[in-house]
Amino acid sequence: MPRFMPTAHEKSFSIIQFQFLIYPRHHILISIILFQILQIGKPLTPPWHSILTLITPFYQDFISHKMLPRGLFLSIFFTLITSPLNPLANVLEQTPGYEDRSDDFEVSFAKLKMDYHDEIGDSMGYDLLGTPATGRGEVNVDDFGAEGDGKTDDTVAFKKAWKKTCYSSVGGVLVVPEKKYLLKPMNFSGPCKSDFVQLKILGMIMASNDRSEYRRDRRHWLVFENIMNFIVEAGQGTIDGNGEIWWKNSCKINENQPCTPAPTAVTFYGCKNLKVFGLNVRNAQQMHVMFEQSVNVQSYNIMITAPEKSPNTDGIHVIGSQNVQIFSSVIRTGDDCISIIDGSRNVQATDVVCGPGHGISIGSLGKNNSESHVSNVVVNKARLTGTTNGVRIKTWQGGSGYAKNVIFQNIVMENVTNPIIIDQNYCDQDTPCEEQESAVQVKDIIYKNIIGTSAKEIAIKFDCSKTFPCKGIVLQGIDLQFHDKDEGGEANATCVNVKQLETRGRISPQCSGE
Repeated sequence: MPRFMPTAHEKSFSIIQFQFLIYPRHHILISIILFQILQIGKPLTPPWHSILTLITPFYQDFISHKMLPRGLFLSIFFTLITSPLNPLANVLEQTPGYEDRSDDFEVSFAKLKMDYHDEIGDSMGYDLLGTPATGRGEVNVDDFGAEGDGKTDDTVAFKKAWKKTCYSSVGGVLVVPEKKYLLKPMNFSGPCKSDFVQLKILGMIMASNDRSEYRRDRRHWLVFENIMNFIVEAGQGTIDGNGEIWWKNSCKINENQPCTPAPTAVTFYGCKNLKVFGLNVRNAQQMHVMFEQSVNVQSYNIMITAPEKSPNTDGIHVIGSQNVQIFSSVIRTGDDCISIIDGSRNVQATDVVCGPGHGISIGSLGKNNSESHVSNVVVNKARLTGTTNGVRIKTWQGGSGYAKNVIFQNIVMENVTNPIIIDQNYCDQDTPCEEQESAVQVKDIIYKNIIGTSAKEIAIKFDCSKTFPCKGIVLQGIDLQFHDKDEGGEANATCVNVKQLETRGRISPQCSGE
């Protein structure tokens, strides 16, 4: 799997030294400017602020013409934020509109502009995430009695090691060596004493398959809560939820079993300035990774896998969180690759490979007549293969609130059922849902540059509410064909209760129905 972020060794090179070795003169110029910003370490004054402002718009051109590799740019970028001077915080504070860039969405959607690009992450405060500095003490779980044989319960050793790491005044790095560690349900709790904590997973962390050990909390296995400036890094490390015993006892697999919750493998709750990268999470008991009530989250180079038939095994679940960036990841599970629900805003998913699974979803929202709000979501440059849905918004009847300001763009579908779908009559229960007047409002949704094949003839389906119809829907550059053309069928679209529908460029299939 490609890795775009520099290693710790790469970070040790100075920016200019790295540039002279590999890249031509215009790269060196950019590096010198950024290096000067690093050296200043104080609020920028002209001409540096002006120069930085001039450079930013050209970044896309450099990338598109392959003049400035993304890896290089990120190397420079992360070298900057590694500095204890934290100069980028000063840069961002002076960036016009940085304090509340959500207004940009409102303006963009009001004017229905289609020139959105994928660098929204730069305006959301991800730059302020904590990054490792030199001299941090490493805490090895083996030094606290962990066996790492895959059979012995190592939970107590992990608790002791975490306490040592979290309570260190200078910050620490909790290291999980290249062994197999068996853990019962465990909370890694903060706040920690230092302003930086890191977890480095080199080996495997395995869940106990004894379901009785989850009596106190059936919804969680590993929980990281209330931690500031937290980095979770995995070289070849793996977190294995050992979920097969839970899947066998799911009511979706065995109808004779009661429908009861199963644990989420990894939950980040109440974290701020969180970075998770290089992680391999597999075979979760239920959901794999959850970001809940967290702010400023980066998640990249993540591999999440579970069998296609494993029930409710969402890949990444975002709830009540703001400023979340997910990119360069592969997710293959038995449920949604990414699900975004109530209380989430400013969420970006870029360069995501999805399938098998249920696609990328906003919702479900509004269940049990609840109020739900999701806004400012961008899904960009995704590839979905063999999923039961593509990009989906799903809401229950009787709910309230909104799902608004959403962009799905630059997406490739291959043999996907329901490639584009809005379902305001979602009903995931055995008995029919009662028809209700209230609904979660779905508005200001853009679908741009989506191509590929549909597993069924209906490639676009907008099933909207009679009383709260979908508003401000834009389709641009859509080309979806029926996968099995040998049967003589063609892709179709159905659009019910859609108001303010706008189309631009080639649209195939065209909407029909009102």
